[in-house]
Amino acid sequence: MTRKRTKLVQVGKYAAEVEVELIEDDTAWSPYLSPADVTKLDAVRLALRRGDLGAAEAYGTVFELVPVKQS
Repeated sequence: MTRKRTKLVQVGKYAAEVEVELIEDDTAWSPYLSPADVTKLDAVRLALRRGDLGAAEAYGTVFELVPVKQS
């Protein structure tokens, strides 16, 4: 059985919402991600680390984080 979830990947001042599928079964590792979804999350993380927002946007919505209050 699978169910869709949104994972948030945050690197520095950027964050991306990426849709993945959680796989549920009777093993002790459940729920877990497919290798393809893990690769997708890694690709987004690397793109954000490089500052390549276009590449990160190919996988989901990208946000720029700004502080609500400056100290």
